[in-house]
Amino acid sequence: MSTQDRSALELQMKGYRLATAEFLYHMPDHPGLLQSFIWQCYDIAPDFPEIHKFITFWQDNLDGPLHSVRVGQTEIITPGDARFADALYTLH
Repeated sequence: MSTQDRSALELQMKGYRLATAEFLYHMPDHPGLLQSFIWQCYDIAPDFPEIHKFITFWQDNLDGPLHSVRVGQTEIITPGDARFADALYTLH
């Protein structure tokens, strides 16, 4: 089952995090110019298998050769902050 077939919550519960990848690539018609492409997916750090699959797809199917890929990721579901109450009031 691919990550596209699972819900976002299910993926996050299994350790996936939202990853954003910025691809810089040489334009096919003007190799001296770089173009930027932003792509987001749920992936697992530090290996990022989904982004690696996309890079392989890019290299096999698209004309613009990659210059570089920059990846950032964040946890969407984080543990809640635990705090103690400063006071307890009772009203009758």
